Amino acid sequence: MDGTIIKKQRYPSPNPNLKVFLVTYWSDGLRVKGFLVEPVQKGSYPGFLYLRGGIKNVGKVRIGRIIQFAAQGFVVFAPCYRGNLGGEGREDFALQDRADANNGARLLQAHPQVNGIVNVFGFSRGGVMGLWTAIEVPGIHKVVCWGGVSDVTLTYKERKDLRRMLKRVVGGTPNKFPERYEARNPLSRLDELQSPVLIIHGAHDENVSVEHAHMLEERLRELDIPFTSWIYHDLDHYFPPSVNRRTVEQLSKWLKE
Repeated sequence: MDGTIIKKQRYPSPNPNLKVFLVTYWSDGLRVKGFLVEPVQKGSYPGFLYLRGGIKNVGKVRIGRIIQFAAQGFVVFAPCYRGNLGGEGREDFALQDRADANNGARLLQAHPQVNGIVNVFGFSRGGVMGLWTAIEVPGIHKVVCWGGVSDVTLTYKERKDLRRMLKRVVGGTPNKFPERYEARNPLSRLDELQSPVLIIHGAHDENVSVEHAHMLEERLRELDIPFTSWIYHDLDHYFPPSVNRRTVEQLSKWLKE
C-alpha cells in the first residue's frame, strides 16, 4: 500500500534527542528510500515533509539539514525520490516522482507520533514538488517554498546548464513539447490548493530566480489563497548560517500558528 513503510533501518544521529532512520516505503509499487527523524521523547508532534532540491546526486537529502527542522519539534520525513540511494524507479522531475512526495505525506499522516497535522516544505526543485503535494494530497496544513521552483518552463529558460538534463528527463524542449512541461507546472492547478503558503526567496538567487516567487505570489493573489512572502533583498539561493538558523526558527513558528 502506498505510503507504507517496508523497512526502517537505524541511522547515525548527530542529536541525542532525535532518532534517524533510513526508510524504504511503497510508492506507486516501487520501493523508494527516504529519511525519517523522530523525537526520542514520546509525545504527539506535527509532521514535516522535507522535499529536497536538485536531481540524483545534486541536492541530496542532508541529515544535518533535516535535523534542524526536527529539533524545532517536528517528525520529519525526507523522500530521496525514486531511483536514488538504491531505491527503485527513475526520477522524473515533478511528474511521476511526485508520487514519492505524496506518499511521503501519507506516511507522516499515518505515523503514530504525528498529531494529524502535516506540513510540506520544499527547497529549490522541492518547491514545485511541495506545491503538487498540497494540491494532490488532502489535509496538508501549510506549505513552505524556500528558493522554490514554481514553473519548470522558466527553469529551462533561465538555467542553460540544466537544459540537457531537462530535455533528457522531460523528453524535449518547451518549444517542441509545451504540454510535457505544463504537466509539471502546478500554477495552472493552484485553484485546487487549500493550504496557506509561505514563500521564502533571495532576490539575488541565480539558481532559481526570484521571478518564480513573484509568479507564485501573483497566482495565489488571483485565487485569494492566503500567503506570506519573505523576500531577502540582499541574499541568493543559499543563506548564511546565522540567517538560515533564524529563518528556520521563524518558519517553524509560522507552521505552528
